[in-house]
Amino acid sequence: MSFLLLVISSPSGAGKTTLCRRLLRELPSLRFSVSTTTRPIRPGEVDGVDYRFVTHDRFREMIEAGAFIEWAHVHGHLYGTARDQVESPPAGAGGILFDVDVQGAARIKSTYPEATTVFLLPPSMRELERRIRTRGTESDEQVALRLANARGEIARFEEFEYLVVNDDLERGYDRLRSIVVAAGCRTRHLRDVARGLLGTGE
Repeated sequence: MSFLLLVISSPSGAGKTTLCRRLLRELPSLRFSVSTTTRPIRPGEVDGVDYRFVTHDRFREMIEAGAFIEWAHVHGHLYGTARDQVESPPAGAGGILFDVDVQGAARIKSTYPEATTVFLLPPSMRELERRIRTRGTESDEQVALRLANARGEIARFEEFEYLVVNDDLERGYDRLRSIVVAAGCRTRHLRDVARGLLGTGE
């Protein structure tokens, strides 16, 4: 596969959405893989842009039809990556960005071993809790669940090729962008360019 498959995961509240949005804004050839989910839509989100929001019944139908590369239960809801996100990428896409949980990352990597995987870490668990509470979208019980899940997700850090500590937005973004640029320069992504030079002699 000539275009970049970039898989980014993190615990809830580590800043993944913010950094991914900035990457997509500043690297126009990178396209977002819109995940499908059964969770309720949050204020400011747009169906089909942030996520594809569906019912549990519809999600189950898609599973039965083999529509997902991967899917998982996360925080009490279902999330999945539809196969068409990779098999029918947008015209002009130089890469596809997957914003998924650790389970999804493992499954995508299993299906596409050439994918580049990045895990975002918070600077501390205290800061992670502060960020989750600042959103104001979860109850105390949900915050506790997300923190418990975060520890389990962080424990799987060695499954990823790269780790980025998001202690500061600018530093975190610079680290992530550097990884993306370097990954795009791998031989497998530029093989056709090199072969073209040999073929034309120009």
